[in-house]
Amino acid sequence: MAGKVIIEASAKHTATVIFFHGLGDTGHGWASSLAEIKPAFVKLVCPTAPTIPVTLNSGFRMPAWFDLKGLDLSAGEDTEGIQRAAASVHSLIEDEIKGGIPSNRIIIGGFSQGGALSLYSSLVTQHTLGGVVALSCWLPLRDSFPAKIVGNTETPIIMCHGDSDPIVPHRWGEQSAALFKKFNKSVEFRTYRNLAHSSSDEEMRDVKAFIMRNLA
Repeated sequence: MAGKVIIEASAKHTATVIFFHGLGDTGHGWASSLAEIKPAFVKLVCPTAPTIPVTLNSGFRMPAWFDLKGLDLSAGEDTEGIQRAAASVHSLIEDEIKGGIPSNRIIIGGFSQGGALSLYSSLVTQHTLGGVVALSCWLPLRDSFPAKIVGNTETPIIMCHGDSDPIVPHRWGEQSAALFKKFNKSVEFRTYRNLAHSSSDEEMRDVKAFIMRNLA
């Protein structure tokens, strides 16, 4: 991991949100917008992914949580890279627990590749989380579930996706949500009309409400 942006709680720290950016971005990309919606008692952690060659972009090196081989499910997945990234997520969760924050007061989330990492990581950690925020993303290594599930089958999850997303198709999000609902009934899938591969004020309001509902 290439460092992280940390915005401390402005009141007594009793909960943490860990948010993972999308391909080619850094922790700074989401820190300011999330800082505007987080409650005062929440510490925000926005890590930056390591810089690695990305097959999708002709091997060009950029911040990425794992390699992306293509924009098609048939392109294959970077199993080792995804598992290695999930181990980093677990390490960040454990850092917060060691600091006195119970796992059920920790929400993980992310956008695009970062959201995909959050969904996957939630299923393979033994720590019961407070929630998962998954924006414009999909569930990686989906064929390994439900067999590989370790926990968080009752953890609240909000999945948000624009219906005009040209990068991660809306149907990927829908399909991932449908799969998740087979082993977690606390999944909410929200669609945003005319939203491309980005966020919106409406979506951020929904994320804020989710954080308050599950950490207040």
